[in-house]
Amino acid sequence: MIHTNIILILTLSLLIWGSPFVAKFLRLPIPPVEIILGSIVAYLGLVGHNQYFNLIAEVGFLYLMFLAGMEVDLKQITKSPKIVIQRSMLFLLFMVAFSIIFGFIFDLHAIVIISMPLISIGLLASLSKVYGKEEPWIRLAFIAGVLGEILSIAALTIFDAAITTGTPLELILKIGYLLLFIFVIYILYRILNLLFWWYPELKSTLVPKLDTSAQDIRLSMALFFILIAIMLSLELEVALGAFIAGIAISAFFHHEKELEEKMSSLGFGFLVPLFFIHVGASFDLDALPLEGVVSGALLITVLMIVSRLFAAIVLKGISGTKDAVLIALSLSMPLTLLVAVATIGYDTKLLDLLTYYQLILASIFEILISMTIIKVLQANNRLNPKKPSS
Repeated sequence: MIHTNIILILTLSLLIWGSPFVAKFLRLPIPPVEIILGSIVAYLGLVGHNQYFNLIAEVGFLYLMFLAGMEVDLKQITKSPKIVIQRSMLFLLFMVAFSIIFGFIFDLHAIVIISMPLISIGLLASLSKVYGKEEPWIRLAFIAGVLGEILSIAALTIFDAAITTGTPLELILKIGYLLLFIFVIYILYRILNLLFWWYPELKSTLVPKLDTSAQDIRLSMALFFILIAIMLSLELEVALGAFIAGIAISAFFHHEKELEEKMSSLGFGFLVPLFFIHVGASFDLDALPLEGVVSGALLITVLMIVSRLFAAIVLKGISGTKDAVLIALSLSMPLTLLVAVATIGYDTKLLDLLTYYQLILASIFEILISMTIIKVLQANNRLNPKKPSS
């Protein structure tokens, strides 16, 4: 047992350190490379099921959601022109409609159809770190993505409740908890906004300018775990709690740029890579030769990306065709939520093993395809910059 743990620790350490070099050599984004390497080391028997690895990977997933929340600028969203919000909502509506239509046309499983319109901006945070959050398409993607993320997590919570609760009353009660939680968070946001407006010195007390005890990081991590604990006590989706914790830090301490950099460095340098490696390790490479696994995963991947590209037509008038395509691709990677739906469906016997493998593999294909195309389009932008208007 000790020998196995040592091999696991050494393997994970080498993967965390070496994956950026492999990604640079293969000219691929780092997250899909970490997933692929995770699959390979698991196939070789270097990484197996380990409760501590599972736990820290779960923390890595929640921390990724926390970082995604920190990327959200509520003031920017609330002050966005009405047309941007309206087009973002239309984008989400059309994406859902196209996903359902494609699902019925290709006779997909009901849970697959439910999972196709899901949106997660966890990987959008990675893109923001690479290309810069000031990119117009990144800013627009966050507006549509935040709305889609909240709706997706709410849908996942309801889906989880629907198949795990015994009676309709329990389901209604859980949905009531979710709505009450969101309402309470909104009221607290308004109260704190008013409080900090009247007493701005409170911010300096909570996050001092001259700080030798890392009080800013302590506050962030405390809020992160407090909201996770609240979601656990309410038996709701914990990812929503982590996401809201990140939004809260961004909303009230957005001026503290060093805090964001500190939290981001911890996440993308340690916790988040472990999550991606764990996702790769959870996929059995022996399943690849099975009939229908790769073809089914590719079909799901193509349909999910195409449904978003079709829906992005409504965004074309805001910032151009290329940015609309980039937004659609950046929101085509609901890795975390797709894995969650697949896991819930398989654990409750609503999904067979073949469909489970298809969804897991589709979540990986989406990252590989979307991030690679984004990288090519961005490289093309640098080679052929837009001419300044006269």
